[in-house]
Amino acid sequence: MPGLFDPFELKSLHLKNRIMMSPMCQYSVWAKDGAPNEWHYVHYVSRAVGGVGLVMMEMTDVVPDGRITVYDLGLWDDAQIPAFQRIIDQLHGYGAKVGIQLAHAGRKAESPELRPEAPSAIAFSEKYRVPHELTVDEIHHLVDAFRQAARRAIVAGVDTLELHGAHGYLIHQFMSPLSNQRDDSYGEPTRFAVEVIEAVKSVMPADMPLIMRLSATEYTERGYQFDQLLNMARVYRDHGVDMFDISSGGNAVVAIHDYPGYHIPYASMVKQTLDVPVIGVGRLESYDLAASVIERGEVDLVALARGLLRDPYWPNSAAFSLNGRVQVPAEYYRAFPRWFTTGGNP
Repeated sequence: MPGLFDPFELKSLHLKNRIMMSPMCQYSVWAKDGAPNEWHYVHYVSRAVGGVGLVMMEMTDVVPDGRITVYDLGLWDDAQIPAFQRIIDQLHGYGAKVGIQLAHAGRKAESPELRPEAPSAIAFSEKYRVPHELTVDEIHHLVDAFRQAARRAIVAGVDTLELHGAHGYLIHQFMSPLSNQRDDSYGEPTRFAVEVIEAVKSVMPADMPLIMRLSATEYTERGYQFDQLLNMARVYRDHGVDMFDISSGGNAVVAIHDYPGYHIPYASMVKQTLDVPVIGVGRLESYDLAASVIERGEVDLVALARGLLRDPYWPNSAAFSLNGRVQVPAEYYRAFPRWFTTGGNP
């Protein structure tokens, strides 16, 4: 079986190792009009220097009202492309591949300047506003907004794209009976996501893989269950999703008992049932745990979030600890003397 530091290939995506930086909203107060700034530049480039194989840039919204806060990133305007391109070019220069997670917050928009909108006029909780119920014409407009955002991301130089269909955001909202109680054709839980998938695939190069993040469970009997999620994921696979990134929750206010690797059983079942590559996430910052879920074939990539916030050089620290292949720029060789025995170039 492959190891944590072995290459991974999916269509045109060629990664130097099996480690992904999970998308994490930064809510940087210096972010202006959706464009990344110097904070984002340092944030992402430092993880590429630290050895990450795939950097998945944070939730990037396809329309202004699709943000959680006014400090979020977006790709609703061509003027935003150069700021993304500057970061992506640097990430490539340090050997990382890059994706952008495209999304819409839906009813979870928080800033008062933003209008929450959703499949149905059902608030996420009493602390949130009741969202505007989208009309069919507005849904069509949002599908096109995903298409145009994908086009802009490709112009900026991404190697892959991820659709955010998890954590209670708009695509997930259409999938769930907790948030979708429509009586028209968009009451069918997969229709909106399928249209988004087809829209972004229409502008993606044929050999560029599409990733989709899904919540395996909603942790409440009133929501969908894992077997229903599997059926929805099968539909998405058949319409062009190449890889799934399996997380959980986010569409209901419920207590979640998390523990290291708590999403791995779900991801492994998606992999086995649908015969697709998967990404595992969820407190995988232990070097041994991250390595073992790859070596056992449970997942194809591991995605780190808070672990990479604490240690931007987690991949190379893990390689140094596990006698793996350390991949650092020449300026950092002296910190990793084993590089000389493990071989390879950064």
